[in-house]
Amino acid sequence: MRVTQRVRKILAWYESDNPGTKTNLARILMHGKLGGTGRMVILPVDQGYEHGPARSFAPNPPAYNPHYLFQLAIDAGLNAYAAPLGPIEAGASTYAGAMPLILKMNSANTLAAPDAPDQAITASVEDALRLGCSAIGFTIYPGSAVTYDMYEEIRELTLEAKSYGLAVVVWAYPRGGNVSKAGETAIDVVSYSAHMAALLGAHIIKVKLPSDHIDQDEARKVYEERQIDISTQAARVAHVMQCCFDGRRLVVFSGGAAKGTNAVEDDARAIRDGGGNGSIIGRNSFQRSKEDALALLDSIIKIYQDKA
Repeated sequence: MRVTQRVRKILAWYESDNPGTKTNLARILMHGKLGGTGRMVILPVDQGYEHGPARSFAPNPPAYNPHYLFQLAIDAGLNAYAAPLGPIEAGASTYAGAMPLILKMNSANTLAAPDAPDQAITASVEDALRLGCSAIGFTIYPGSAVTYDMYEEIRELTLEAKSYGLAVVVWAYPRGGNVSKAGETAIDVVSYSAHMAALLGAHIIKVKLPSDHIDQDEARKVYEERQIDISTQAARVAHVMQCCFDGRRLVVFSGGAAKGTNAVEDDARAIRDGGGNGSIIGRNSFQRSKEDALALLDSIIKIYQDKA
């Protein structure tokens, strides 16, 4: 694996990390059709936990099979595949070494009471090592009544993962507490949540694309006084990147709920133009037929290659 100058520059941002962790980051950044560019497209499939199997896979029944999901990520030329323990175990031998893997370490489900958004730890760093993963993934819910417990959990997992040379990916999804429903994608709340993920030691941060809504009154004063540009999606992406150590942390943006091809492509262009590092696209890929998913993912990759 010949590491490009762009990837070497990115690795230099992570000044405290050991060679093993930087190697695993490089594996993700150098893999697939975007390898070496500093941009990424990742396939995440944890929706079976989050939404249930029928809601997740019935739109495209082959996706019930974990092997289908591995193969989709490989055939599309993506940078990595992220999933909980069971799906990765189900294909670990067949696809050993074929694709950088991110083991999702915590999960929730819609059957639980929604009063305090939380996730249970469902895997271990030892599992990630045993399965040959390049990174662990973990969700935090800034705003939830159990936010601080989640911070303590990821602190311990991050310490262990980094000690063994694994990278850390943090899903930062604000919800609960003082966060309104509109606030879950508000620019001030999303950028605040992304910043917290960076503060917690994440190498790669996953957030939703922010709206131009400002949820916190005190934050609104600053955005207005300092004339922070949030007028376009690209400008809002640029602000999120600024909040992640002035662009010195990798940030990928969620594809969200299923939507039309043009909308997904428009999102990718805004992420690119705002200096984001890429997309992490689940339902908008695996809920399509394989032919349609590959066409969509190829289109997104071309956007990040500055070819569309």
